[in-house]
Amino acid sequence: MAHSTALLALEDGTVFVGEAFGARAEAAGEVVFNTSMTGYQEVVTDPSYHGQIVAMTNPLIGNYGVNAEDVESHRPWVEGFVVRRRSRRASNWRARGRLDAYLRDAGVPGISGIDTRALTRRIRTEGAMKAVLSHVDADPKRLVEKARAWPGLLGRDLVRDVTCAEPWEWEPETAPPDGPLVALLDYGLKYNIARCLRGVGCRVLVVPASATAEEIADRRPDGIMLSNGPGDPAALPQAVQTLRALIEDPPGGAFVPIFGICMGHQMLGQALGGTTYKLKFGHHGANHPAKDLATGRVAITVQNHGFCVDIDSLPSGDVEMTYLNLNDGTLEGLRHRRLPMFSVQFHPEASPGPHDARYLFGRFRRLMERGADA
Repeated sequence: MAHSTALLALEDGTVFVGEAFGARAEAAGEVVFNTSMTGYQEVVTDPSYHGQIVAMTNPLIGNYGVNAEDVESHRPWVEGFVVRRRSRRASNWRARGRLDAYLRDAGVPGISGIDTRALTRRIRTEGAMKAVLSHVDADPKRLVEKARAWPGLLGRDLVRDVTCAEPWEWEPETAPPDGPLVALLDYGLKYNIARCLRGVGCRVLVVPASATAEEIADRRPDGIMLSNGPGDPAALPQAVQTLRALIEDPPGGAFVPIFGICMGHQMLGQALGGTTYKLKFGHHGANHPAKDLATGRVAITVQNHGFCVDIDSLPSGDVEMTYLNLNDGTLEGLRHRRLPMFSVQFHPEASPGPHDARYLFGRFRRLMERGADA
């Protein structure tokens, strides 16, 4: 097989043939589409995409190159990258390289020149599918069988692959000395969550997903942030138990405000008695409308999730739904009526995407300052 050729094989037997770029490799994953117009570097470095092959619906990708500032983690996490057309020229004053070389250095295979509209329509019709992207195997039938043999995302704990090993401080040299301390549970966090917390004057301590309630409480945080992350939220019972302990029986008896984003929202929903389920093809992009049920206002939000909290599974007494997805009516946010904690399924930190919901970080800061009356 020539190095210039790549194949993308889906579990339903569909095979796309295109041009290889990135690493000369083969990768399996769940293939999903992302509708963002820009921000491909943020997408490929988002740990929530671990286990997935991402197809961009915008037809031209790579035109502004890559740089050291627009990353959401220390490395790319996508298993493979699919584009209609990749730009061979990086034209931007901030660019320090091209997407092709960036993915090659990270070991991520890419494919360009395929009909991404046809791929997107198939995913919307059939649902997110298991797939293999290969630069090294030219046999379509064999690749389809490999795709079918891949275990998928249901029941898999992928957070263990992306969480930090030890607690660490976010840019301690610039931390405000009198700002509230946030324990940021790392289920696969995007850096911009920490940046946004710093933007509202918080000190940020990143904590591994495996940390116990006692270990978190020993840090004496003023608030707890639950980050985004990859895989099936139902596959993390121990992390749910830790969160439940922090809510129902906090070590030392001191309850602190909690804010969850994406996977963090799903974890909070489970800790409050709810269940999660897998969406047909998920929500991935920077243009999803979410309605604030308290005000009626609609925010255009960034989303990246394949699982959702079941609205009907949540206890009706203490838990209130706060946001609704206007595309499919799924749950986009919740809050506790008595305790100072809330969560959203979308990404208020954006990156890439609009900043309509960034005010939620200020709300969290006020909860830490004034408790449940904020």
